Amino acid sequence: MFNSFRTEIKWALIFVATMLAWMLLERVIGLHDTHIDKHAIYTNFFAIPAIAVYVFALLDKRKNDYNGVMNYKQGFLSGLIITVIVTVLTPITQYITTVVITPDFFTNIIEYSVQQGEMTREAAEGQFNTKNYIIMGMVGALIMGILTTSVVAFFTKKNTPTRENDI
Repeated sequence: MFNSFRTEIKWALIFVATMLAWMLLERVIGLHDTHIDKHAIYTNFFAIPAIAVYVFALLDKRKNDYNGVMNYKQGFLSGLIITVIVTVLTPITQYITTVVITPDFFTNIIEYSVQQGEMTREAAEGQFNTKNYIIMGMVGALIMGILTTSVVAFFTKKNTPTRENDI
């Protein structure tokens, strides 16, 4: 069974590593403390490497597992498997992010939200905590993974072999 999902497992782990690297980058450039006011905007740019990972994953799947020919359903199922693995790993990646990479993030975002008058301390503490971020992360990973897979599978499908594959 492992061999049949080798490509998906590899790319799910690459996705997780990419996400953790992005979190480290956010912390280093100050989006988790000094520039926390800009965090909500710039964190969305993670969509670019996230989509790129899915594109490379499905191209890899098409080339190496399907001999250069992959229909939409095959691509979608492969992307869906990647999404499920990433979703299952989300609690671990969220824990690594909030305990190892940026342990002061919740304190910083709570203080910022309260100082800006965006929410009360109680509301901020209810929203910005590990448990809530794990739940939001899992739901987000599942929804965004399915949406990304739906689109990327369309663009990476190839129904006819290339000349190279005919030889």
